Amino acid sequence: MATRKMTFTLPEDLAEQFMRRVPARERSKYLANALKEKLSARDRHLVEACRIANNDPEVRAIEKEFDAITEERFGAAAKFGG
Repeated sequence: MATRKMTFTLPEDLAEQFMRRVPARERSKYLANALKEKLSARDRHLVEACRIANNDPEVRAIEKEFDAITEERFGAAAKFGG
């Protein structure tokens, strides 16, 4: 797997805890795993928020209004990207 060296700035107390608790040779892997977990959680929350919004009757009504405006202004082909 390709890697990239990066520089981060952390609050002093967090940096101290990290240095004290994670052995030097495990720090990159530790941060990579933590970032992967955090980004995955963010993706899951975004997917859930979209699912909730897509099932909301008010959101559906607004989408129908936008679809009608789009079709009126650009024709039916605009709705399908053509």
